Amino acid sequence: MLHNRPHLLFCLLMALTFSQVVLAQPQNRRPRFRRMAFVTDTVMVHDPVMAYERGQYYLLSTGNGLQWATSKDRKTWVVQSTPFIEQLPQWTQDSVPGFRNHVWAPDIVRWHNRWWLTYSCSTFGKNTSAIGLMSADRLNGEWRDEGCLVKSQEKRNDWNAIDSNIAIDDNDTPWMVWGSFWDGIQLARLDTTMHLATAPVTIARRHRLGDPNAAENPTSKFAGRNAIEAPFIFKHDGYYYLFVSWDYCCRGAKSNYRVAVGRSKTIDGPYLDREGKDMAKGGGTLFLEGDKQEFEAAGHCAAYHFDGEDIFICHGYSTRLNGQSILVQHTIKWTSDGWPTLQ
Repeated sequence: MLHNRPHLLFCLLMALTFSQVVLAQPQNRRPRFRRMAFVTDTVMVHDPVMAYERGQYYLLSTGNGLQWATSKDRKTWVVQSTPFIEQLPQWTQDSVPGFRNHVWAPDIVRWHNRWWLTYSCSTFGKNTSAIGLMSADRLNGEWRDEGCLVKSQEKRNDWNAIDSNIAIDDNDTPWMVWGSFWDGIQLARLDTTMHLATAPVTIARRHRLGDPNAAENPTSKFAGRNAIEAPFIFKHDGYYYLFVSWDYCCRGAKSNYRVAVGRSKTIDGPYLDREGKDMAKGGGTLFLEGDKQEFEAAGHCAAYHFDGEDIFICHGYSTRLNGQSILVQHTIKWTSDGWPTLQ
C-alpha cells in the first residue's frame, strides 16, 4: 500500500473509546505471561485479512509486526497488544533501507496442511520493497521464516513488491498477485515451496498506458498516476474474480479509495469487467465506494467463504469517526449473470 500506516498504539487507544478493557491471554506463539488486550466491536484496521481455525477467527492487518485480533463470531473482537510477528527476520531491514517493524498488507492462506503468511516491507512512496513469507502448522503455533518471495527496486523494476495475495487454482497450483501504482497489478505462478516460478505479468492498471486524463498523484512524486493496488483473487462458480483498489487511501476524510472488479475463466487472465474491457487496459467495474454517510471511502479488500456464506471485508474511512479506518464486513450475493454484489 502506498501510504503511511497508523501505529498499533493508535489502534489500541481508539479501541479504548469503544471497548471495555480486560486482561486476556493472547493467542500467541510462546505465551509467558498475561498481557493486556481490548474487547471491542469496532476494530481500527488497515488492509485486513482473515483466517479461521478451531472455532476462532483471526484478523490480521497492517501494524508493527502486524496488528491482530481474534473472535468467535466476527462481531466481538479481542484486539491483541503484542505483534503477530514477534521477531522479524534480519533480511527485511537489509533488503529495504529505512524499513524497521511497521509491516504492511498481510495475506494468509491454508495450503497443503500448512498456513502461509505473506507480508510487505517498504517505505512511504518508494518501490524498493519486498514481500516476505512465513509458514506454520497452526495459526497460534511457531512461525518459520521462509525468506523473501519477491523484491522490487527503484530504477530497476516498474512495479512495487507490496500488497500480496496468494490464490490456488483448480489444479492446486498457487499463484501470487501483488502491486501498487507504477505499472499496476502483477501476477506470477508459485512453485511447491511457495516461491516465484515465473516472471511477473501485469494484469490490471488504473489507466491505460499513456492516458493523458490520469490525475496527478497527490501522495508521491515517485509512484506516478497509476492509482491501483491491493489485489485479491476469489474463485466462484467457474470464474476467478480480481478485486482491486482504485485511487487514494489513508487521507482520512479526504480519501477517495474504492474497489473495482473483473473476472476471468483462467487465473492468469485476461480479467474483463462487466462491459468486456480488459483490466490490463484500464478496465474494471466499480464494486464499492464511500456513500459519504457511513463511510467516506473504502478499499483494500479480501473475500472468503465462511459458514456457508461468501464474505467481503475491507477497511473503510468512517464518517462518524472523522475518517478513522475501521473494519467493514458484508455478505456477497451473486447476480443471475454471475457478478458479485454486496448485501
